[in-house]
Amino acid sequence: MKQLLTALFLFLCAHVASQEVDVENKSNFVLTPEFLLGYTAESNENFPDRSLQSQFILNFGWDHSVNPKEWAQRLKGPKTGISIGYTEFGNKDSLGGAITVMPFIEFGVFKSKRFKTQVGMGGSYFTKIYDEIENPLNQAMSTDLSWSFRAYLHYELLRTRYIDWRIGLGYSHHSNGHTRLPNQGYNSFLASVSADIKSRKSMEKDPNPLPGNFTRRINDYISLYGGYGINVLSLAYNDKRGVYTLSGEYGKVLNGMFKVGVGFYYRFYQHYYDYINDEEFLVREGEEFEDLTENPWWNGSNLGLHVNGEFMLNHVGFNVQLGVNLHKPAYDIDWRINQGWDNTPREIPPNFMLGEFDSKFRVKKILSSRMGLKYYVFDTSKEPINNLFLGIHINANGGQADFTDISIGYVYNFNYRER
Repeated sequence: MKQLLTALFLFLCAHVASQEVDVENKSNFVLTPEFLLGYTAESNENFPDRSLQSQFILNFGWDHSVNPKEWAQRLKGPKTGISIGYTEFGNKDSLGGAITVMPFIEFGVFKSKRFKTQVGMGGSYFTKIYDEIENPLNQAMSTDLSWSFRAYLHYELLRTRYIDWRIGLGYSHHSNGHTRLPNQGYNSFLASVSADIKSRKSMEKDPNPLPGNFTRRINDYISLYGGYGINVLSLAYNDKRGVYTLSGEYGKVLNGMFKVGVGFYYRFYQHYYDYINDEEFLVREGEEFEDLTENPWWNGSNLGLHVNGEFMLNHVGFNVQLGVNLHKPAYDIDWRINQGWDNTPREIPPNFMLGEFDSKFRVKKILSSRMGLKYYVFDTSKEPINNLFLGIHINANGGQADFTDISIGYVYNFNYRER
């Protein structure tokens, strides 16, 4: 599964990097070296001492300000590309470093030509991870590969003919998507200095006028996908097992680029089912959740409703989904085991402190989220009536990682005309 996720992620990165770079589309290449310095927040108690975090990143991007295509003009000439960087977390022995590959998009904000926001989502390889014996104090990361996310605000401090100098502030996050515990993750806040190095072509004024106003249009769509994910239940149940998803959605497409939809999801958690069906400690006769054994399949399932937003760029889509769980009874077991004293054993001793059902529990049981990338078989800018996609996503409970999955889906677009 890890190899499949890695291959799919690299495939998506390659397609993001190759969007709109041919001569006809007039997208100009920009190389942006960036140096960052900041603070790595503590991931757990007794987290290793560390100095400031440092990063060096090379952003390989394409400036679409003179790209005549509709999506580029509607977004006021954004920049897209891929970042490759190395992070030093401030303690080589315990925290090590990370090599990150991340597709990104950058566009103007505050109606200013100098302020830019950049958002990226990708993956990282870590040189140091948690080890119960050799590296027990670093509970931030327990897998070599993880998800990575960054959101930054840049300001163009000085513009010259060849280089635009920038400063920035932002947030970076790393998480393995609950594929192995512990998974406290890295949360970092950094300042940056970067330089947009322009290509010779980008300094030449384009003599051709850009197209005028585009016709605003809204179309309906329906979508259906199936997904297979992996997660773990706790340190005592730290083997990867499946999460199976079926989801449907109806919504609107704005100008062939933005989707907003509502839908449902059904999920089956193999870990929940096995815990209940095998009559593990908390579901045994006389224990708190013994009633769940009456129907292990149903009580290991999850039903919910969601709202989905997506930005589509040719073959690649980036989507964020927020949901409400209507049925997820086995999450109560999950919370009891993982939110009390550390390392809850399979056979729980008397007076062992388990997680309390507080307001934090209620929020995480009810709210779900999903974020990731899709690859569409047919170019979405050509507005095909039928389309297929592959996806890779991280799913969460109220912001806390739940599972990582891959998916395959189908989209039918009403009122589109083949172009």
